[in-house]
Amino acid sequence: MPVTQTRYQAPTYSRPVTTPGKQASKLPVAYPAPYGRVAISPPQRGSSANTSAVPSLTSDSGSNSSDCGDGGSSGIDLVELLNDKLSTTVSPMPLDRSLARQAQTSGELNAKNRELLELQALAQRRLKNSRANFADGIKAAKEVKKDLEWTQKRVNTLKTKTERKYPKQYARASQRYPSPEH
Repeated sequence: MPVTQTRYQAPTYSRPVTTPGKQASKLPVAYPAPYGRVAISPPQRGSSANTSAVPSLTSDSGSNSSDCGDGGSSGIDLVELLNDKLSTTVSPMPLDRSLARQAQTSGELNAKNRELLELQALAQRRLKNSRANFADGIKAAKEVKKDLEWTQKRVNTLKTKTERKYPKQYARASQRYPSPEH
């Protein structure tokens, strides 16, 4: 393998990625290295010997991702390096603003929901009172109708008695003050 002193190109390693219900697939993952290292070509697929300075993550030699260095001489912590890269590339301000806006909107929504529940309870109480008032009004109207019928019956009875007892006076009063029924 050729070793050059030119610009470093990060090697690409394959790591199995498992998803539920599917078999493991190999996606290339690039690990950037500090500048000034010697460039090494990535390992060839299908080669059984590992000739690179960094062991393959997919080898069956029992190594895991925590010992993917060249014997500890480089001193690179990949998790810290990725964390540093993500913290410099991803600005938390828009996320914080959107989270604050989401919390504010959620609070407003909860307040409106409580207000709607209170208004619904008020409307139900008013409807109950209106139904009670309507039932009382119907009852009062029936009583008034009953009273009017009794009064009309009583007036007709008195009219008939008066007409029989005082026929002349009744005839004269009827001519002078005609009844609306005639």
